[in-house]
Amino acid sequence: MNTLATRISPSARRWTCASTTPSPSPCPSTSASLFRHRRSSRNFSTSRRQAADHVRIVEVGPRDGLQNEKSSIPLDTKLELIRRLAQTGVTHLEAGSFVPAKWVPQMASTSNILEQILTNPPPAPHGIAYNYLVPNIRGMENLVKTLQTHKAQNANPSASVSGAPPTPPPSPGPSATTISSNPDELDANRSSSTSNSTEISLFAAATETFSQKNTNCSIATSLERCKPIVELAKQHSIRVRGYVSVALGCPYEGADVDPHKVASITATLLEMGCDEVSVADTTGMGTAPRTRKLLETLKDAGILNEDLALHFHDTYGMALVNTVVGLEHGVRIFDSSVGGLGGCPYSKGATGNVATEDLLHLLHSLGCDTGVDLLKMAEIGDWISHQLGRPNDSRAGKAVLARLKDSS
Repeated sequence: MNTLATRISPSARRWTCASTTPSPSPCPSTSASLFRHRRSSRNFSTSRRQAADHVRIVEVGPRDGLQNEKSSIPLDTKLELIRRLAQTGVTHLEAGSFVPAKWVPQMASTSNILEQILTNPPPAPHGIAYNYLVPNIRGMENLVKTLQTHKAQNANPSASVSGAPPTPPPSPGPSATTISSNPDELDANRSSSTSNSTEISLFAAATETFSQKNTNCSIATSLERCKPIVELAKQHSIRVRGYVSVALGCPYEGADVDPHKVASITATLLEMGCDEVSVADTTGMGTAPRTRKLLETLKDAGILNEDLALHFHDTYGMALVNTVVGLEHGVRIFDSSVGGLGGCPYSKGATGNVATEDLLHLLHSLGCDTGVDLLKMAEIGDWISHQLGRPNDSRAGKAVLARLKDSS
């Protein structure tokens, strides 16, 4: 199978690699010429095309939504949140982060969450891709170790029983958890527990200051650190999602983040082996004109919509507006968080992600198909908000529940 890099012209590869090292920004005329050259020679698509009216929701509540909560959240509450979300129809769900506890204490129980999902998958109408953020190679190694331990125990359940004789190998068939490189091709003949998959995500920042504050290194160094993570993931057939943080505004460098830099980092992550990249408005500073400009720049860089997701925070109330811009541009993958949970530990003032309920209401009103139950999501948003002792930040969710109460 050809790698992504071999499908790109040498001149385009030279430009992309060079752009990951610190250098002065190219002048607009030079940059535009390079992008025009690359547009016809690149093809990053790594996933099957969806129907034009289908939009994939990536629910990030259990990870991105909870990581900034100040009070420690019990493991049982996190597992119950995941269990409830699994029954809404979502196909992609962020479950946790293998980040050191001293960095993000709320994610210290991620290994327990992974083990629970592998051992006792939440009931769901179909398979779910459970994603785990992996910030470094040690985190990736810990995830792989957990997967391998589960696989060994599943192949020989009695091996862990003291004194028990080994059992014969099981008959050929799917294991309890299948790791697939294509999340959209789930076998309908298998139960939801056997068609689940484990995925990882990694990240880079679009500005040098945010990169230093978040990862203690430059953008170029952070991308180099991503390479062994991707390589190990591919060795184990684990699908990889990339993130580009602060793509539409940085808490340290301001709102005018260079879209060409975002395109360069996105291209580098895809060439590295990421199956898709979520371009994130971490601060919520994005506006419709700048979102449109960023998407046009990504398109001119030869990056296809199939390989892109958009991740909006609603700090200034612009998340849904920017979502419409993304839809008009052809993007069909969007991140959101139930109840509008979220924030960023490294971006002061950034409020939660766009609420999944609000996003669903918008998409369904436009005739888009998501396969996700808005009422169930609204009920979960209300439940988790009460569990955390915080207000429910989903306007649509509260309105749906109010109407339901009035009609009963």
